[in-house]
Amino acid sequence: MTHAHLPSDLATLTASKALALFRCKALSPVELTADCLARIERHQPNLNAFAHVAAEQALDAARASESRWLAGTPCGPLDGIPTTIKDLTQTRGMPTRLGSSTSDSDGPWESDAPVSRHLREAGAVLIGKTTSPEFGWKGVTDNPLHGITRNPWDTRLTPGGSSGGAAAAAALNLGMLHQGSDAGGSIRIPCSFTGTFGIKPTFGWVPQWPASIMSTLSHLGPMTRSAEDSALMLSVLAQPDARDGHLGNPARCDWLSPPPPNLKGWRIAYSADLGYAKVAPDIAERVEQTVGLLRELGATVERLDPGFDDPRRTFDTLWFAGASQLLERLDERQQRQLDPGLLAIARRGQDVSLGDYLAACRERERLTAHMAEFHQRYDLLVTPTLPISPFEAGRDVPAEGGYGSWVDWTPFSYPFNLTQQPAASIPCGLDAHGLPVGLHLVGPKFEDQKVIQAARLLEPHLPRLEPPGLRAS
Repeated sequence: MTHAHLPSDLATLTASKALALFRCKALSPVELTADCLARIERHQPNLNAFAHVAAEQALDAARASESRWLAGTPCGPLDGIPTTIKDLTQTRGMPTRLGSSTSDSDGPWESDAPVSRHLREAGAVLIGKTTSPEFGWKGVTDNPLHGITRNPWDTRLTPGGSSGGAAAAAALNLGMLHQGSDAGGSIRIPCSFTGTFGIKPTFGWVPQWPASIMSTLSHLGPMTRSAEDSALMLSVLAQPDARDGHLGNPARCDWLSPPPPNLKGWRIAYSADLGYAKVAPDIAERVEQTVGLLRELGATVERLDPGFDDPRRTFDTLWFAGASQLLERLDERQQRQLDPGLLAIARRGQDVSLGDYLAACRERERLTAHMAEFHQRYDLLVTPTLPISPFEAGRDVPAEGGYGSWVDWTPFSYPFNLTQQPAASIPCGLDAHGLPVGLHLVGPKFEDQKVIQAARLLEPHLPRLEPPGLRAS
């Protein structure tokens, strides 16, 4: 391929732009992948974002992609794009260790989960597996097997979790497309802490197999440096797979349709705290400023709480019950190897009665119906993604603030896992410490396009966040 128009800094290139450059033979998938791998080699010692790097496999896939592009026959919409998979997701030829010393180090690694298969068939160059807390159980990323993952904005701090490795990689463009999972905020939390975009799509769009221990709380979705790239990735991920036991939306979605010219006619509810959360003043101020942009884009914005009480007890009941399934799979020696926090909630889950579980399911149904009615009146609900700034890596909660668990500092995310709605975090600026702040966009079920289109309209008006070392990498 010729390189007369090669961008001077591949570290800031989007997947959408890379595909355009492949098309006009101004960039080679091999060159892009090699550049990505070189930057992973540079940053991995400080970030620990990868559980596994598949350098030779990736270069082989990139060479095959280059041949297809030269012949004018790309195999799919992601042909040649460096892409990562979370360590919780099965990927043929790469270890899936689940962040756990209880997993088998010898494999075999013979099966692709649906998302891995769809990405591979679309031509994505799979460069490795990103880190997660053990079994994805908490809102930060460290585990007994791989250690602590760190935030590229300040390596003393956490990138959040559980898709923390994917978020750290996305922030430095160590791969352009990153698969995350989200059962209580695990895409949106780390995107907020790292200044990246991620969306938890409506449950049912993206198939899951094997099923998460958190069952229908768990959603799979994209994490990228732009809303357009996440839409591109969803156009591949949101395909049915017969192995998934949960029926999704039978209608197809045009994920790549351009956004409208403005938000005229949209009704948006803005809740600063859901009526019960405590938000740091500098974060509240940044979010409030961004809400003003929605008005400038033509939306009618009403300051309004959605009208539900904190569903924490409902979430905890389902979360603990899910975690308890681990104890049925692991012997006593393996249980002693678990993250102590995970073991504690799994044991609490053993005490959840069938009556308590079914009551939590009924509460979940009521909350879902309430939000369905709410969205008859409002196209979007907007909140902060998180109420706090990134804190010290290696901790589950900040040293100050009186938090007891990760759920205490994530009040905006887990309610919408209960309701299974689409919800995204878009970077909207920096806090008083110079660290990223996320704006949370929540839409009606199966109307993910509203979330994505609002994000795409907002992006050009927001500061472009770049962590230290991005362009120098």
